Amino acid sequence: MSEMRVVGVRVELPANQPILLLRETEGERYLPIWIGSVEATAIALEQQGVRPARPLTHDLLKDVIGALGRELEQVRITDLREGTFFAELVFDGDIRVSARPSDSVALALRVGVPIHAEDSVLQEAGLIIPDEQEDEVEKFREFLDSVSPEDFRGADT
Repeated sequence: MSEMRVVGVRVELPANQPILLLRETEGERYLPIWIGSVEATAIALEQQGVRPARPLTHDLLKDVIGALGRELEQVRITDLREGTFFAELVFDGDIRVSARPSDSVALALRVGVPIHAEDSVLQEAGLIIPDEQEDEVEKFREFLDSVSPEDFRGADT
Protein backbone atom coordinates (compact mmCIF):
# COMPACT_ATOMS: atom_id res chain seq x y z
CA MET A 1 0.00 0.00 0.00
CA SER A 2 1.34 3.43 -0.98
CA GLU A 3 0.60 6.77 0.62
CA MET A 4 -0.77 9.26 -1.90
CA ARG A 5 -1.02 13.03 -2.02
CA VAL A 6 -3.60 15.07 -3.89
CA VAL A 7 -2.10 16.91 -6.85
CA GLY A 8 -5.50 18.40 -7.62
CA VAL A 9 -8.51 18.27 -9.88
CA ARG A 10 -9.04 19.48 -13.42
CA VAL A 11 -11.70 19.26 -16.07
CA GLU A 12 -10.92 16.96 -19.00
CA LEU A 13 -12.08 18.51 -22.27
CA PRO A 14 -14.10 18.14 -24.45
CA ALA A 15 -16.26 15.92 -22.21
CA ASN A 16 -16.09 18.34 -19.23
CA GLN A 17 -15.29 15.36 -17.00
CA PRO A 18 -13.41 16.23 -13.77
CA ILE A 19 -10.31 14.19 -12.93
CA LEU A 20 -8.75 13.78 -9.50
CA LEU A 21 -4.98 13.34 -9.75
CA LEU A 22 -3.11 11.63 -6.92
CA ARG A 23 0.63 10.94 -6.72
CA GLU A 24 2.62 8.56 -4.59
CA THR A 25 4.27 10.39 -1.71
CA GLU A 26 7.37 8.20 -1.95
CA GLY A 27 7.20 7.14 -5.58
CA GLU A 28 6.75 8.18 -9.17
CA ARG A 29 3.28 6.90 -9.99
CA TYR A 30 0.24 9.09 -10.54
CA LEU A 31 -3.31 7.84 -10.16
CA PRO A 32 -5.97 9.63 -12.25
CA ILE A 33 -9.56 9.06 -11.12
CA TRP A 34 -12.56 10.44 -13.03
CA ILE A 35 -14.98 11.97 -10.54
CA GLY A 36 -18.21 13.95 -10.42
CA SER A 37 -18.35 17.73 -10.61
CA VAL A 38 -19.78 18.13 -7.09
CA GLU A 39 -16.91 16.16 -5.58
CA ALA A 40 -14.40 18.01 -7.77
CA THR A 41 -15.76 21.29 -6.43
CA ALA A 42 -15.55 20.03 -2.83
CA ILE A 43 -11.92 18.97 -3.29
CA ALA A 44 -10.94 22.19 -5.10
CA LEU A 45 -12.59 24.37 -2.44
CA GLU A 46 -10.72 22.60 0.34
CA GLN A 47 -7.39 22.78 -1.51
CA GLN A 48 -7.90 26.50 -2.06
CA GLY A 49 -8.87 27.07 1.58
CA VAL A 50 -12.30 28.42 0.62
CA ARG A 51 -14.87 28.16 3.41
CA PRO A 52 -18.46 28.23 2.18
CA ALA A 53 -21.05 30.12 4.23
CA ARG A 54 -22.76 26.82 5.09
CA PRO A 55 -21.07 23.43 5.49
CA LEU A 56 -20.88 21.21 2.42
CA THR A 57 -21.72 17.52 2.72
CA HIS A 58 -18.10 16.57 3.43
CA ASP A 59 -17.85 19.25 6.13
CA LEU A 60 -21.05 17.92 7.66
CA LEU A 61 -19.69 14.36 7.63
CA LYS A 62 -16.51 15.54 9.36
CA ASP A 63 -18.61 17.22 12.06
CA VAL A 64 -20.83 14.14 12.49
CA ILE A 65 -17.80 11.87 12.90
CA GLY A 66 -16.45 14.17 15.61
CA ALA A 67 -19.84 14.50 17.33
CA LEU A 68 -20.09 10.71 17.52
CA GLY A 69 -16.68 10.54 19.16
CA ARG A 70 -15.08 8.61 16.32
CA GLU A 71 -11.81 9.29 14.55
CA LEU A 72 -11.12 8.81 10.86
CA GLU A 73 -7.61 7.35 10.67
CA GLN A 74 -7.08 6.98 6.95
CA VAL A 75 -8.65 6.61 3.55
CA ARG A 76 -7.80 3.67 1.30
CA ILE A 77 -8.37 3.26 -2.42
CA THR A 78 -8.87 -0.46 -2.39
CA ASP A 79 -9.94 -1.75 -5.78
CA LEU A 80 -10.56 -1.08 -9.44
CA ARG A 81 -13.26 -3.17 -11.09
CA GLU A 82 -14.55 -2.63 -14.62
CA GLY A 83 -13.26 0.94 -14.64
CA THR A 84 -14.76 1.86 -11.26
CA PHE A 85 -12.54 2.71 -8.29
CA PHE A 86 -13.52 1.64 -4.77
CA ALA A 87 -12.40 3.10 -1.46
CA GLU A 88 -12.98 2.73 2.23
CA LEU A 89 -12.89 4.99 5.23
CA VAL A 90 -10.89 3.45 8.10
CA PHE A 91 -11.95 4.59 11.56
CA ASP A 92 -10.56 3.95 15.02
CA GLY A 93 -11.34 0.44 16.22
CA ASP A 94 -10.67 -0.79 12.66
CA ILE A 95 -14.19 0.14 11.57
CA ARG A 96 -14.35 0.31 7.78
CA VAL A 97 -16.96 1.95 5.60
CA SER A 98 -17.14 1.56 1.83
CA ALA A 99 -17.08 4.87 -0.02
CA ARG A 100 -16.35 6.46 -3.37
CA PRO A 101 -12.74 7.63 -3.74
CA SER A 102 -13.87 11.18 -4.54
CA ASP A 103 -15.90 11.48 -1.31
CA SER A 104 -13.12 9.75 0.63
CA VAL A 105 -10.48 12.18 -0.63
CA ALA A 106 -12.70 15.21 0.01
CA LEU A 107 -13.19 14.01 3.59
CA ALA A 108 -9.51 13.09 4.08
CA LEU A 109 -8.47 16.61 3.07
CA ARG A 110 -10.85 18.13 5.62
CA VAL A 111 -9.84 15.81 8.44
CA GLY A 112 -6.13 15.77 7.59
CA VAL A 113 -5.66 12.01 7.38
CA PRO A 114 -3.47 10.05 4.97
CA ILE A 115 -4.72 8.66 1.69
CA HIS A 116 -3.43 5.24 0.63
CA ALA A 117 -3.81 3.18 -2.53
CA GLU A 118 -3.48 -0.58 -2.78
CA ASP A 119 -0.50 -1.69 -4.86
CA SER A 120 -2.82 -3.69 -7.13
CA VAL A 121 -4.73 -0.49 -7.99
CA LEU A 122 -1.50 1.39 -8.72
CA GLN A 123 -0.21 -1.49 -10.84
CA GLU A 124 -3.38 -1.47 -12.91
CA ALA A 125 -4.14 2.25 -13.20
CA GLY A 126 -1.02 4.08 -12.03
CA LEU A 127 0.94 6.15 -14.54
CA ILE A 128 4.58 7.11 -14.57
CA ILE A 129 5.02 10.46 -16.23
CA PRO A 130 8.36 10.68 -18.05
CA ASP A 131 10.63 13.64 -17.31
CA GLU A 132 9.64 15.42 -20.53
CA GLN A 133 6.03 15.36 -19.30
CA GLU A 134 6.90 16.85 -15.90
CA ASP A 135 6.28 20.22 -17.55
CA GLU A 136 2.68 19.09 -18.10
CA VAL A 137 2.35 18.33 -14.39
CA GLU A 138 3.64 21.84 -13.62
CA LYS A 139 1.07 23.26 -16.04
CA PHE A 140 -1.56 21.20 -14.24
CA ARG A 141 -0.48 22.74 -10.91
CA GLU A 142 -0.64 26.22 -12.45
CA PHE A 143 -4.13 25.40 -13.71
CA LEU A 144 -5.16 24.39 -10.18
CA ASP A 145 -3.92 27.71 -8.85
CA SER A 146 -6.10 29.59 -11.33
CA VAL A 147 -9.26 27.46 -11.25
CA SER A 148 -12.38 28.56 -9.40
CA PRO A 149 -15.28 26.47 -8.08
CA GLU A 150 -17.55 27.85 -10.82
CA ASP A 151 -15.39 26.03 -13.38
CA PHE A 152 -16.78 22.74 -12.05
CA ARG A 153 -20.44 23.65 -12.25
CA GLY A 154 -22.28 21.83 -15.00
CA ALA A 155 -24.20 23.57 -17.75
CA ASP A 156 -27.48 22.63 -16.06
CA THR A 157 -26.64 24.32 -12.73
